[in-house]
Amino acid sequence: MVLPLLEAEVVRPGWVSGDAFLAGYGAAQAVPGPLFTFAAYLGAVMGPEPNGIAGAAIALIAVFLPGFLLLIGALPFWDAFRARPLAQAAMRGANAAVVGILGAALYDPVWTSAILSPYDFALALTGFILLTVWKAPPWLVVVLMASGGIALGLL
Repeated sequence: MVLPLLEAEVVRPGWVSGDAFLAGYGAAQAVPGPLFTFAAYLGAVMGPEPNGIAGAAIALIAVFLPGFLLLIGALPFWDAFRARPLAQAAMRGANAAVVGILGAALYDPVWTSAILSPYDFALALTGFILLTVWKAPPWLVVVLMASGGIALGLL
């Protein structure tokens, strides 16, 4: 859900290249807490100062702090809120919206910049099958798909 927003804020102004953005996004999916890992990565590789370790720390705090504060503020009221039928309907709608936004983020920028040939599609489909059907560990799928991408690049 955050991917299109992050892309709009760091790639379009030229702070991070599109290739570096997608490479970091792909690598972050192989570790726990991909959003936090990705935020730290973007802070480290951004063009304007501060970057490096200081930029990573600032980006990590900027992504983590609002949700943490929201959690602290909402937690005392959460049980009463989620028991209401209207709130449950709103949460179901929000979940459906998140699925739609994730689908849009999968299409653009990931699909439009990565699936350029039938071979790319076959590689992506293989990764999908490894994850969903064979339940392969995500880190293994990342390594295999990166190796496949390198092999396709050599063709």
